[in-house]
Amino acid sequence: MGEPKGNNLLQTLDLAKTQWYHFTAIIVAGMGFFTDAYDLFSISLLTKLLGRIYYTDYTSPKPGILPANVYAAVTCVALCGTLAGQLFFGWLGDKLGRKSVYGVTLILMVLCSVCSGLSFGHRAKTTMTTLCFFRFWLGFGIGGDYPLSATIMSEYANKKTRGAFIAAVFSMQGFGILVGGIVSLIVTSSYNNKYPRPPYEVDPVGSLPAQADYVWRIILMLGAVPAAITYYWRMKMPETARYTALIEKNAKKAAADMSKVLNMDVDEEEAARVMKKQKPEFGLFSKEFLRRHGIHLLATTTTWFFLDIAFYSQNLFQKDIFSAVGWIPKARTLSALEEAFKVARAQTIIALCGTVPGYWFTVAFIDVLGRFWIQIMGFFFMTVFMLGISIPYHHWTTSGNHAGFIIMYAFTFFFANFGPNSTTFIVPAEIFPARLRSTCHGISAACGKLGAIVGSIGFLYASQSPHASERDPGYSAGFGVRKALIMLAATNFVGLAFSLLVPESKGISLEEMAQELDDDAHDDGYNEKQRTVPVPV
Repeated sequence: MGEPKGNNLLQTLDLAKTQWYHFTAIIVAGMGFFTDAYDLFSISLLTKLLGRIYYTDYTSPKPGILPANVYAAVTCVALCGTLAGQLFFGWLGDKLGRKSVYGVTLILMVLCSVCSGLSFGHRAKTTMTTLCFFRFWLGFGIGGDYPLSATIMSEYANKKTRGAFIAAVFSMQGFGILVGGIVSLIVTSSYNNKYPRPPYEVDPVGSLPAQADYVWRIILMLGAVPAAITYYWRMKMPETARYTALIEKNAKKAAADMSKVLNMDVDEEEAARVMKKQKPEFGLFSKEFLRRHGIHLLATTTTWFFLDIAFYSQNLFQKDIFSAVGWIPKARTLSALEEAFKVARAQTIIALCGTVPGYWFTVAFIDVLGRFWIQIMGFFFMTVFMLGISIPYHHWTTSGNHAGFIIMYAFTFFFANFGPNSTTFIVPAEIFPARLRSTCHGISAACGKLGAIVGSIGFLYASQSPHASERDPGYSAGFGVRKALIMLAATNFVGLAFSLLVPESKGISLEEMAQELDDDAHDDGYNEKQRTVPVPV
């Protein structure tokens, strides 16, 4: 009952002290992103194993790999589903409410994680087709979590710690990547100890135990566990007071929802006063939206697009980069499960040293440095470190220099996450009007996934060697890993340039950023310049 109060309901939210409910919301919403990352990136740990199981020609001197079209489908189909889900659930979150569709996304993730592991049959065509089908719908559910989780957390939080709360939700993605690697290590090592096999070059047929087919299925199905655990608490979350007040225009329900979050009595009249101060509404395709938020939407879509080209290429093709520089031994010198273990170990080390710390640096500093400067800094250092590993690439591939390559490579992940991978998620949840917030976040996120698809397919082919003897079977000539990494560095630099359009939202009310209420609705010294230029004045 001792919470600070402003002169209306929204200021009460902006000025409220952090409650235990905020931390609960971080865990409940964050488990969705934990599952998202586990499911989206665990497939990159398993593609080499899938290639061995379903596409090995035992007369060949090398173990099987996924054909180019199958590799592209398995890798990108979940991203396509995610893109569609972000657009659909983003729009639905503004039409039906954030909470009302929040449980649907979780159910889709749980069911499709299990079904991915139960993909029908033991033949390549049947298994890959059903795997792609279920991963598309898995991605569709994952896509809905982006706009809904970001919007819910932004509308619950006070303006002082809002960035840290949204970043904390998104940082669970790092733990999902890390745990995906750890689970893969445990499962592959357990099966390898139980069913040890010789390297492929010694015994091609014997290098692959029949039980290896269970390994990838178990790893994929375990992704359903964290999402299933949090389903009950997700369904108990109240709707955000901002949605019920500004969109539903239900003052009584807004006061009740806010009371649950802040553990205090809220006067229904406060919500009613806010509704009276709303400016006239406008649609997404109106001239008014273009005038007020056109540059904002351009900034959030382009920066997320260019970021994900590099971020997903690096994540999904780590194993190929590590093989190219010699950190993972040649496939023919390992059994199938030994190779899967070494791939998982390499990606787990990168996640532990670069990915997870980067996310939590953002949580610590987002409300100190601001979104704009963290995004600029992140893109800048991603460019620098990517050039640092790509220009002297041949130096890093020589024996004795692998450790230096891994350190430089880990820093690109650190500054991706202590940088644009976090801020591109945070900013769209803060700068658009409540009635379009989820939709615009979904559009921004979908542009990011479009970049992920472009980057994943592009890097798959561009990284192939121009020399036929060094290419994977069935692939056309590419530029090679070195030039492909230089192209990713250039992509990061373009992302940096578009980041100059990003507005700073640190410490500013959501309604002030969106110019949603009459000028006298707030009295905390908001500076008009702060919503029209990227750098705080």
